Amino acid sequence: MTSHCARTVVVGAGLAGARLAARLGPDALLIGEEPYAPYNRVLLADVLAGRLTPEVIALPAPARHLRARAVRVDRAERTVRCADGSLVAYETLVLATGANPVLPPLRGLFPPGATDLPGGVHAFRTLDDCLALSAAVTPGCRAVVIGGGLLGVCAARALADRGARVVLAQQGDHLMERQLDPAAADLVRAHLTRLGVEVHTQCRVRGVRRAGDGDAVTSVELADGFVLDTELTVLACGVAPRVGLARDAGLAVRRGIVVDDALRTDDPRVHAIGDCAEHAGRAPCLAAPALDQADALAAALTAPESARPYAGTRSLTRLTLPDAERPLDVAAFGEPEARPDDDVLRLADATRGTYRKVVVRGDRLVGGVLLGDLAAVGALARAWEADEPLPDDGAPPLHLLTHDGGH
Repeated sequence: MTSHCARTVVVGAGLAGARLAARLGPDALLIGEEPYAPYNRVLLADVLAGRLTPEVIALPAPARHLRARAVRVDRAERTVRCADGSLVAYETLVLATGANPVLPPLRGLFPPGATDLPGGVHAFRTLDDCLALSAAVTPGCRAVVIGGGLLGVCAARALADRGARVVLAQQGDHLMERQLDPAAADLVRAHLTRLGVEVHTQCRVRGVRRAGDGDAVTSVELADGFVLDTELTVLACGVAPRVGLARDAGLAVRRGIVVDDALRTDDPRVHAIGDCAEHAGRAPCLAAPALDQADALAAALTAPESARPYAGTRSLTRLTLPDAERPLDVAAFGEPEARPDDDVLRLADATRGTYRKVVVRGDRLVGGVLLGDLAAVGALARAWEADEPLPDDGAPPLHLLTHDGGH
């Protein structure tokens, strides 16, 4: 059995864990189960599309990195046991175990006793997922992407870049429901359609089918009985915090691993950050909070006398859907849908394919969506992140939608 020890042991080599380990340097040992150096998961769609190579999305290498799967935390002994037999002793433990893809309860997806996805069906969460999809996609092949959130849109766009004939099936009313309102989603839909992606909203997938006795899925069955032939099926149905290690260790878990403003669990020697963590009742599973939490915890561990409590992250989503003729830039923050008493300001130009909208509640900016022209996004994001009262001059704050934010 191999033994290791470190002042701080970080379990999970995703964005949050790698960022924290890089900040802490040799005092930290990073444990990650993937066989690769840490990488930026946000850029996997660009790798799938062929715009980037895996080497380009690598993150700064940690000083100490153990490639192994952590299987048990013993809080009494303050050790982490790994699947390869390694035993790692810690003074402080940080769980950055990330999130798992949600696998929908589709009829025929898992035969009795099976736990692995059938042939032709892929999640899209890890570099291995990305490389497997890249190896499988060929020009002209039929692909069905299940899920029209941010990940599903990116996956569909990347597969179309590779020449696949893509159908995107979204159960909700419009694409990217967490980030966009219906008008903005229509522009994204039009962009995808122009590039050859067939988009179906309010479309529930009921099951998958195999041909004969084969293992590979060859068709996707919709709730209305319609059947889509497919060679590749991509599950982009969201993610759920990965909390098994914490739960087995007796730590408090709700949707994610429960942490306070110091990012501590109910064991003061154990912290949690990133997609697996639930702070103030929220587990957003987004890149910006993961990085902010890593920075906040690094400061708390290295300079506790000057560290500030983590107060949450107001994260802005930015996305570019490439196109040789007219790329579509998207930015969204806060609440895209208004309440009955909110003020809504919109500027739209159908000819140019641009759309800008902000939602004002009382004297606060609470959300916004911009497509096609992001010149105003910096000023809008600053106003939203500051969460300060807007100027009260009795006029609608149209300056929020101007290119210079009123400066």
